Amino acid sequence: MKTSALHYFVHSTGYRRVLAAVLCAAAVVLALPGAAQQKTPDEQPPTPVGVDPVRQETMRQTVPVIGRFVPRQAGLVAARIAGPVKTFQVEVGDRVAAGDLLAAMVKDTFRWRVSANKAETARYNAEIRTKKARVKLLMQEARRLDNLKKSPAFSQARLEDKRQEVVVAESEVAEASGQLAKARADLSLAKLELDYTEISAPYAGVVTRRHTEVGAFVRVGDPIVSLVDDTRLEIEADVPSGRVAGLEPGKAIDVTIVGGVKAVAIVRAVVPEENPQTRTRIVRFVLSDAGDMANLAANQSVTLAVPAARAAHVLTVHKDAVITRGGGTLVYLVVDGKAMIRFVQLGEAVGTRFVIRHGLKAGDIVVVRGNERLRPGQPVSIPPAASTNGAQQG
Repeated sequence: MKTSALHYFVHSTGYRRVLAAVLCAAAVVLALPGAAQQKTPDEQPPTPVGVDPVRQETMRQTVPVIGRFVPRQAGLVAARIAGPVKTFQVEVGDRVAAGDLLAAMVKDTFRWRVSANKAETARYNAEIRTKKARVKLLMQEARRLDNLKKSPAFSQARLEDKRQEVVVAESEVAEASGQLAKARADLSLAKLELDYTEISAPYAGVVTRRHTEVGAFVRVGDPIVSLVDDTRLEIEADVPSGRVAGLEPGKAIDVTIVGGVKAVAIVRAVVPEENPQTRTRIVRFVLSDAGDMANLAANQSVTLAVPAARAAHVLTVHKDAVITRGGGTLVYLVVDGKAMIRFVQLGEAVGTRFVIRHGLKAGDIVVVRGNERLRPGQPVSIPPAASTNGAQQG
C-alpha cells in the first residue's frame, strides 16, 4: 500500500512542480556572487594601495623652555665725584650714543682747584730753575779753587767745603723735582675731577631711569641714571641639566618671540654653574639675524625649542602604516607585488611618524593607504599617484 502511494506521488503533476521549483532556486543561489567559488589570492586582481618607504633619519625632539632677553650692557651710571647736580641733559626714554652728555655738576670748586695746582706747579718749576742755577754757580767756584792748588793762597779746606755745598745744592734740586712731580700729579687729578663734573654715557643705549634731580648733592658712587643698551640683546634661559648635552656652542635652535614671531638663535655659551634648587644651568643665545626684530626689550619673554637630547639616527615609519590587531602592532609590507604582514615594535612619535625599534629596515615599502582591507599574500598595485611620500597623505 505504501509502495503504491509513493509511486503515485512521483508520477503526479505536483511532484514535478516541486522539483522544478527546487532546481530554479538552486540556479538562483549559484548565480549569486557570494555563492560562486571563491578565488585564491593569486587569482584576484591587484588591489591599488598607497605606499611609503621606511626611513633612517635624524631625530631631533625638542622641549619648550621659557627664556628672556637680557642686555649685554646695562646698569647704573654713577657719579665719580661728590658735589651738587647742576643740569640734566636727558629724560627717561631718550636714546644716547657713547660719549653723549647725561648730566653736569657744579664746576666752580674744581676749576679753582685746577688753577691752584697750576700755580703750585709753576712755583716748583721756578724753584728748580733757581736751585739748578745755584748748583752751577757753586760748581764754578769749586773749579776756581781747584785751579789755585799751586798758589800760596790755596786752601784745601775751603775747596772741600765748596764741593760739599755743590752736593747739598744738587740734593735741593732733586727735592724740588720731587715736589714738582707731586704738584703735576695733583694738577692731573684736579683736571680729572673737573672732567668728572660732566657725566657722559659710557655706551650707547636708552635712559630707563633718573635717580636724582638738579640741585641734589651726590656722593661718589651715587647713581645718576640707569642705561640699557637695547641694540645688543641676548637670550638667557635656565635649561634643565639633562637638556644641556644637546646645546653645544654654535648650535642653532628655533625660538618664538611673543606675538608669534619666529627666529633662529645660536648658542653662545653654557655657564658651567648649576642651580642646586632647580637643577638648571644658564645658557646664553644670540639671535642669528636680529635685523627684522623690532621693539625687543630687556626681560621680554621668548620660547626656545631646546633639543631633548643629542640627535640620534633612527628608523621611522608613517603613522598611517601602523595597524593594531589582536593586541599586536603590524604593518603591511609590499614584497614582490604582494602584501605581507610584518609585526613591529614602535618607539616614540616624531611628528607624523613613529620610531621603529624592531621589525623593519631602511628602504622597506609599507602600505599607508588601503591597508585596512588587505589580507596576507594579496596582490597589490601601486598607482603613480600613490607612490609618493606617505607624509603627504598623513
